[in-house]
Amino acid sequence: MRERMQRFVLAIGCLLSLLVPALAQSGSTTTIPGQIPSIHFVSPVPDGEWTLPAGDYANTRFSPLDQINTKNVSSLKIIGTMSTGIPHGHEGQPLVVNGTLYVVTPFPNDLIALDLSKPGFPMKWKYEPRPDPKAQGVACCDTVNRGASYGDGKIVYATLDNHIVAVDANTGKEVWRTLVGDIDIGETTTGAPLIVKNVVITGDSGGEMGVRGKVVGLDLKTGRVLWTAYSTGPDKDVLIGPDFKAFYKKDQGKDLGVSSWPTDAWKIGGGPVWGWISYDPETDLVFYGTGNPGPWNPDMRPGDNKWTITIFARKPETGEAKWAVQLVPHDAWDYDEIMENIAVDMNWHGQMRKLLIHPGRTGYVFVLDRETGEILSAEKFQPVNWSKGYDLKTGLPDVDPAKVTHTGVNARQVCPSSTGGKEFVPSALSPRTGFLYIPAHNTCMDHESIQANYIAGTPFLGSSTTMYRGPGGYQGELLAWDVANAKPVWGIKETDFPVYSGVLATGGDLVFYGTMDGWFRAVDARSGTVLWQTKLASGIVGDPITFKGPDGRQYVAIYAGIGGWMGAAALPSISIDDPYAALGITGAMKKIKQVTGPGDLLYVFGL
Repeated sequence: MRERMQRFVLAIGCLLSLLVPALAQSGSTTTIPGQIPSIHFVSPVPDGEWTLPAGDYANTRFSPLDQINTKNVSSLKIIGTMSTGIPHGHEGQPLVVNGTLYVVTPFPNDLIALDLSKPGFPMKWKYEPRPDPKAQGVACCDTVNRGASYGDGKIVYATLDNHIVAVDANTGKEVWRTLVGDIDIGETTTGAPLIVKNVVITGDSGGEMGVRGKVVGLDLKTGRVLWTAYSTGPDKDVLIGPDFKAFYKKDQGKDLGVSSWPTDAWKIGGGPVWGWISYDPETDLVFYGTGNPGPWNPDMRPGDNKWTITIFARKPETGEAKWAVQLVPHDAWDYDEIMENIAVDMNWHGQMRKLLIHPGRTGYVFVLDRETGEILSAEKFQPVNWSKGYDLKTGLPDVDPAKVTHTGVNARQVCPSSTGGKEFVPSALSPRTGFLYIPAHNTCMDHESIQANYIAGTPFLGSSTTMYRGPGGYQGELLAWDVANAKPVWGIKETDFPVYSGVLATGGDLVFYGTMDGWFRAVDARSGTVLWQTKLASGIVGDPITFKGPDGRQYVAIYAGIGGWMGAAALPSISIDDPYAALGITGAMKKIKQVTGPGDLLYVFGL
């Protein structure tokens, strides 16, 4: 009898070991120690490794690791550093897989593997993709890269010249390489791909060059292109079919990606997808936002300009669109909405809902129903005057006409500026507090439209823009936002610069982030009290991660290397004295060269 019972228990254990990963893929929520009862994560969070750009599919950037916590973080110290030798913007984040840390550099986009099991983390190998140097000449905002994904034994990432490469994670040998864009028309690829169900999903960059935005799905094993979904054009190109259900009337109709544009303007209409992609196993949908329409001059493209400034939900294996909601029809401010979309189950006004949280460039935190695309909440998190608010019944903003530029008309003191209430740098969500930690901007602008001519591979802007600090005497803020109650809880303000670093939240009730003048900080997730900080060699525009090393200890890693759009003002090639340089950001970054310079370092911290 005992023998039979042991065999039964063993069989049940084997069955559970098979079911647990399957349940994670099929939609079970993740239970995290200390989480508040009203919030549930929909995909497994990283527990020791960091294999995806945001750590998990849902884009929470939360890790339950708690060896480093509010009680001991003051003892954090540098364990190791590594120079990439490339003094440009180090955006994105490393990966950690099987005791190896992987770094993707800015152009020329080398992939470097470091051995975490040995003192000093020596290099295991280096992969050099050697992208076409011409890509540097058409890249909008520095020659950056936002990271890689891991799947099926491969590190997969993009090169600036539009190749997606898969590299053997153990040997550093190239497995496949696929071209997905054309630098001759100004197209580049800077975003981090996401691997979902053996499909590599990636988007393009170049909204300022008159490119046509798109998302591409590739086979993880071979690199073969499985599908391409454009942001503009007829429904067949956008992969809108009979199962597409838009919640709002404004987003319903046939071939809106053509009819909402002047004749053929959609072919050079922008809407690139250079930001973050998330996935929800419960609904089996990927979510992402599209960028600005081109050119910036709104008079040259009358109409709603679909599907720019839009959040899409698609099936990962086919690219088929299930719903879409355009957040800003006929954008006149360059409000790319490629920001992160965080998937979470929450108690919303007394009912558990499947939510999508989107802290936007518009200056609003949007909360959407991720099954339908309905906007449940849209509240300002920074000074905003381009619109008074959102009508949740129509999904439309109440735009202030005085803040809309026209040809020869300078719309003054528009808040936020084109860099947004936040930029692409990602937020983090903690299930232990229910707070969203937003790296915010408070920058405003004077914005005048001018005529622009389209020439393939050259800037297609139609704008004369200058930027400056917003109201309130500060320009950046790490903001804790209470999602359930749609209001701020606390904030740490930065006087001279935006917060241009991603954010990490941990099970130790810590929030990590960096500043553009080079301070790396850990703060109390509940109160915002700064518990630890250290000055790094360059400004921080990358995203912190945490992981457990082969020795069982918890570590934190971050890049220091100023660059990107606003950070480019620190580079020698940009003149601070020219108020229109770097698409107008220099007026907001006057002091940057005084406090930091180019850098190229990876830092790893531990106790």
